[in-house]
Amino acid sequence: MSTQFATAQQSTLRSAADSLGIDIGVAVDDNLLQNDSTYRNVISEQFNSVTAENGMKMETVQPSQGNFDFSQGDRLVQFAQQNNMSVHGHTLVWHSQSPNWVQNLSGAEMEQAMVDHITTTMNHFEGDVDSWDVANEVVENGQLRNSFWLQGIGSDYIETAYSAARQADPGADLYLNDYSIDGINSKSDRYYQLAQDLTSQGLLDGMGFQAHLILGQVPGDMEQNLQRFADLGLDVRVTELDVRIDMPASQQELQQQADDFERVVNICTNIADCSGVTVWGLRDGDSWVPDTFDGQGAPLLYNDDYSTKPAYDAVLAALGGSQPPPPTETTEPPGTTEPPPPSGDCSAVIEVVNDWGSGWQANVSVTGPTDGWTLSWNWPGSQGISSSWNADITESGSSVTASDVGWNGSIASGQTQQVFGFIGSGPAVEPSVTCSAG
Repeated sequence: MSTQFATAQQSTLRSAADSLGIDIGVAVDDNLLQNDSTYRNVISEQFNSVTAENGMKMETVQPSQGNFDFSQGDRLVQFAQQNNMSVHGHTLVWHSQSPNWVQNLSGAEMEQAMVDHITTTMNHFEGDVDSWDVANEVVENGQLRNSFWLQGIGSDYIETAYSAARQADPGADLYLNDYSIDGINSKSDRYYQLAQDLTSQGLLDGMGFQAHLILGQVPGDMEQNLQRFADLGLDVRVTELDVRIDMPASQQELQQQADDFERVVNICTNIADCSGVTVWGLRDGDSWVPDTFDGQGAPLLYNDDYSTKPAYDAVLAALGGSQPPPPTETTEPPGTTEPPPPSGDCSAVIEVVNDWGSGWQANVSVTGPTDGWTLSWNWPGSQGISSSWNADITESGSSVTASDVGWNGSIASGQTQQVFGFIGSGPAVEPSVTCSAG
């Protein structure tokens, strides 16, 4: 890997997390995944792990008994595979977003329905989903939640669920997951007992801490709490991170939010067995928070126009990355004149920076002068572009045309800038590029 790419690599959340060997994930909305190319491009550029926000929950997957619909999960898996991402499954057994038909069962019938759902779902995604929140939010007020699962099956339903999950896909990591267990309290204590029991039976691999936080309220003992679960031999994971603010958010509050995000990510990077951090949505307007908490919002890393917030920079810094510096301006000494621009057009090169066999990543750099560029090249074989970012791309057969998106179009004479990137299919290549200046 060249020094140039090693520097550029640290300018995204994904590349910084990759360098640490941990996940930086995001909850994905299926409708936006299908219909918003910018949404797809930002996620593929910035994150190396995805979780279905709703597409793998029971009411979506099995709306009526025995009738399974995996279409949303399949789309997410396909997107992840095209972009070399891991998938964290969410969730198999939950008291919420479960269809009425299963809630109306009881006893052996309910238990069999639960086992069948786990087995069929995990068999379908075996090898494609790396880890699962098997049971979600099973504790309340320090005791097992009085859910329809507990009422219908009894307290053994949790162990039964994990036994079924282990049998269905032995290669997947199995997690418990809940909210308000980020610090040491009666709820996290009850989970610690439950985790000890499941771990002793070889049924649990990880503990998920949702971390739906209020501004300025990262628990002071959060790292100590996560570490005690890691000491059981478990991976720990921040699974649904957001930090909500009383609206409208001031600049000072946005900075406090950035500090909170940075603290949580630092906690993960400080623990050897932290597998990663997932934020629960991409843009503020995509979040569940405003609909659930009256008068609160702005909980995520991106504004609705896909511009980044201070929290994004803080997470990037916590992962060891940094934004690329702006171009420096030079001042001519007195009495000198600016040399005329060189004759001819701009130039560009494609550099393959990652090839994982089933796909590859390339970065494209342009050397000025140009106030707007259009690049063209031809694929020598069966290549194509699966996804891209920071360029408008048109493919017609083997011919490709790419143009700037405005903000990245102006490049000074003799200056070289990495302007966009893409994920390619077919054998990795670095074709010659023609650059036309605007």
